[in-house]
Amino acid sequence: MGAGGRMSDASEAKDILKRVPVDPPFTLSDLKKAIPAHCFERSLIRSSYYVVHDLIVAYVFYFLANTYIPLLPAPLAYLAWPVYWFCQASICTGLWVIGHECGHHAFSEQQWIGDIVGFILHSALFTPYFSWKYSHRNHHANTNSLDNDEVYIPKRKSKVRNYSKLLNNPPGRVFTLVFRLTLGFPLYLLTNISGKKYGRFANHFDPMSPIFTERERIQVLVSDLGLLAVFYAIKLAVAAKGAAWVICMYGIPVVGVHVFFVLITYLHHTHLSLPHYDSTEWNWIRGALSTIDRDFGFLNRVFHDVTHTHVLHHLISYIPHYHAKEARDAIKPILGEHYKIDRTPIFKAMWREAKECIYIEPDEDSEHKGTYWYHKVL
Repeated sequence: MGAGGRMSDASEAKDILKRVPVDPPFTLSDLKKAIPAHCFERSLIRSSYYVVHDLIVAYVFYFLANTYIPLLPAPLAYLAWPVYWFCQASICTGLWVIGHECGHHAFSEQQWIGDIVGFILHSALFTPYFSWKYSHRNHHANTNSLDNDEVYIPKRKSKVRNYSKLLNNPPGRVFTLVFRLTLGFPLYLLTNISGKKYGRFANHFDPMSPIFTERERIQVLVSDLGLLAVFYAIKLAVAAKGAAWVICMYGIPVVGVHVFFVLITYLHHTHLSLPHYDSTEWNWIRGALSTIDRDFGFLNRVFHDVTHTHVLHHLISYIPHYHAKEARDAIKPILGEHYKIDRTPIFKAMWREAKECIYIEPDEDSEHKGTYWYHKVL
């Protein structure tokens, strides 16, 4: 995993935890005017190039693993498989990011083309494309709203369960992180864990789930059919090559994609400097600015820069990834203190957030009683 950048000194490390201002002195229109016009252009040819590139790299990894790892003596094979899983999961996470971009109408000027590409990519990586597209759209529309956001809704102190107190120690944090990274995404899809409370059971596979509107229900069913087709393909592969082969070549890399996805989004939305808002204080631009960029080192490029352009993405989600860095740099002078990138090495950042971002509460002496900040002392 990319280690991320390094803090230049202790003062920089301390400053990164400084809270962002609450009220921006600019508008979304101001930000858009600062971005070069070509950054808003979506090229089907250029977007398709990245899909083809990633698919070729993924095939090369598959070919090398399938051809040569079985020839290695046992000790070397045990070392080679994790290398393959990491490499394949990394490049497939890049494909997942492109599928996510399709859902934001950033792949092509024609939304239907993006939907077809996104549907194929996400289905192959065990993600219900349309279902997740619509819940993710709700997340973008209500980012960091305690009442209406779709995911990563932190607990208030009064809602912290007893088991959270029992897990508030190094072994407990290890368990929590492993649980979140491995089971977090499938449980979110299946049970809406950490998501918005709808008053009844909600998931991403039931077309009648309260997550979706009437006009979205047929496409939710299409997402389900896409996953059923993938299950059928897996069944055929198991019959032809065996379960162990399918798990090693395909299953573990897909789990790796989900791990990377949860890690990236968890770190984007969990930080001591970021506020959450209840309905008395929330507005769209406040919420969109309450995210943070992260540095995943060499994986930034593999993940198509989604890691360190996330603030821009929440402000203007339809800018393609190949223009995102330029657009981000164009608005940084306007954002000022409202923009943050944390270059803390990823493992260190992951541990720090698990240790210090336990629950949220407003400051007792603040006039912003609807603005909540992370706290760590239970």
